[in-house]
Amino acid sequence: MGFRRFTDRQGHRWEVKPRSRYEWHFQPLPGNAQDRRVGTAPGYEKDPFELSEQELQRICDGAESVRQKADRPSPFKQDRPSLFKDD
Repeated sequence: MGFRRFTDRQGHRWEVKPRSRYEWHFQPLPGNAQDRRVGTAPGYEKDPFELSEQELQRICDGAESVRQKADRPSPFKQDRPSLFKDD
């Protein structure tokens, strides 16, 4: 199954991914340098394919930007001295 794609008012392309009945994720498509967004799903419709582009634009406009977290070093890497030393 594919996800709904649409163009916002500024001409940026997005993909809408319903994550729950209350939350939709707006993922920027290639060529769109915007941050990923999380918006509140409308209570009257569960399927983004049933909404018009204008309705999706309104939800996307009100959605909060979510920045990608910086990669943290793995706590499981052996970058620290071992606790068990063979003496």
